Amino acid sequence: VQLQASGGGLVQPGGSLRLSCLYSGRSFSAYAVAWFRQAPGKGREFVAAINSGAGGGTNYADSVKGRFTVSRDNTKAMVYLQMNNLKPEDTAVYYCAARLFLYSRDWGQYDYFGQGTLVTVSS
Repeated sequence: VQLQASGGGLVQPGGSLRLSCLYSGRSFSAYAVAWFRQAPGKGREFVAAINSGAGGGTNYADSVKGRFTVSRDNTKAMVYLQMNNLKPEDTAVYYCAARLFLYSRDWGQYDYFGQGTLVTVSS
């Protein structure tokens, strides 16, 4: 299994970005996928996650609830993180991670990780 995160970039406060996580391997629909982020000089934190299956349940960190939306397309083996109304404090390297079936908010519970994509929110 391999994960490839993409879509990061420089955006002004209030702007939007969509991150993508491409999964390569078998049985994508059986995997829950989460997004984590790590800001400069800070620890890694949970952002959002989606359970396995077609109508996977989702979960969000309080800091992004109402602004970010996680979704998946099992036909394309992709998970997306739509980020709206971005704030400077959203600046971080964003990572996707996968584990079987149900999401966890704990990085250590995941088996596979993408390489990270940098999001910078600045005017």
